[in-house]
Amino acid sequence: MRYIVGYTPNDRGADAVALASAMARAQGAHLDLVHVVDGNTPYVALNPQGNRVSAAEQSVLTAERQGLALVPEGLQARFHVRQAESFAAGLIDAAKEYRAGLIVVGAAGNGLFKRFSIGSVANALLHASPVPVALAPRGYRRTEPVSRLTLAVGQRTGAEAAIDVAIESAERRGVPLRLVSLVELDAEGDGGENVNAAHVHANTVLRAAAERLPEGHHVSVEVAHGRTIEEAIDDLEWDDAEIMIVGSSRLAEKNKLFLGSTANKVLRALPVPMVVVPRDYVRIDSSPED
Repeated sequence: MRYIVGYTPNDRGADAVALASAMARAQGAHLDLVHVVDGNTPYVALNPQGNRVSAAEQSVLTAERQGLALVPEGLQARFHVRQAESFAAGLIDAAKEYRAGLIVVGAAGNGLFKRFSIGSVANALLHASPVPVALAPRGYRRTEPVSRLTLAVGQRTGAEAAIDVAIESAERRGVPLRLVSLVELDAEGDGGENVNAAHVHANTVLRAAAERLPEGHHVSVEVAHGRTIEEAIDDLEWDDAEIMIVGSSRLAEKNKLFLGSTANKVLRALPVPMVVVPRDYVRIDSSPED
């Protein structure tokens, strides 16, 4: 599998490389570091040994050197320069061309440490990407393999693509899968009924996941509740090396992302990386030779 890593030579780019490396370790994925420039920036990659380079060309060469230096030993990575109208458009075009299974980006630079503050690039990706998008919190530097996957299952049926991705990923990586349903107690309707509905649906998904995973693979379920979604998130225990998976909103177009209001609330409070899966997404395997 290939991962597109949105790289800029700053802390946000370093966060993205670290998360992509952690996710790639368990399954030997190939990293494509994509540095997007505007149409006026020379394509220095075509002549890296040129005798004279402009300041713009030198900045791209520096980004390549710094970006690849962040990739841990043992992982395969390439650096690409793409000209595009926007950073998000360049990443999406690269994902399509390389048949990548994931786009990884860092959160906006003004977020709290290890919290999310979605900037324009991530926001654009979360409304248009045809492949899952992984968001690294500010200050994320772990490159050790992912230790656990947590899937947000909600209280109702749906988000089958996210469920499929979570189950398949947990099996490929050989890591535990935790199913979590978040209940906002001050939402409309009776709080007890909401909690009961969450338990019923989560356990239904649990049984289906257990049937698809190898015998003995650890899968569990938790229902967290609070006066707000943020309180429910804080009520859960989180492993620093885990990742949360959520599905795209039901309002999303087919094979596109659209982050719903609940997922937005989760994102603001989440202390670990999040992967958002497009509606009706089907995983495609690819290799650097494709």
